[in-house]
Amino acid sequence: MLISHDSRRALDVVVDLVNSAPVGDQPDGLSDAQALKAFMSRHHIGATELPGEQHVAAVVLLRERLSRVFSARDDRAAALIVNELVATGATPRLTDHDGHSWHMHYFAPGCALADYLAANCGMALASLIVAGERNRLCHCQAPDCRQVFVDLSRNRSRRYCDGRGCGNRLHVAAYRARRREAETEAG
Repeated sequence: MLISHDSRRALDVVVDLVNSAPVGDQPDGLSDAQALKAFMSRHHIGATELPGEQHVAAVVLLRERLSRVFSARDDRAAALIVNELVATGATPRLTDHDGHSWHMHYFAPGCALADYLAANCGMALASLIVAGERNRLCHCQAPDCRQVFVDLSRNRSRRYCDGRGCGNRLHVAAYRARRREAETEAG
């Protein structure tokens, strides 16, 4: 599957945004304007104004909508959510910035941060649905993890998020269990 540079960046934003939600003892990654500013910096998202608490509230609402795409029961349900996301008055624009070939941007210059994120992230998610690749939107299969990720592996074989070392932790635990079992049988 061919994914443009900007779509890949937008999918990274989607994953980081959804995974910023508080779960268990994990605090909210978007608890205040400073956390939102750090999020924007991490993803090289510029803004015409510094984010305030009103921006935080709007982005937290967007985060909930984006997370529903990962849990949608089928493509039609996911498409309904994505259609709501991109209905922000986004304007498609061709651009060839930063040495990248021509590609589309989907937002109006000067729009609100949450609207920019909704349009940009929504179009990246839409491209997966259009390509019949929504199954690449995954939840980590580690029993104690609720993180999401986009499986961009060639054969769609990724099972774990990378943010918490889930795959490595589970593989080590399985190895140790096999080793204990072998020692018990031999002893």
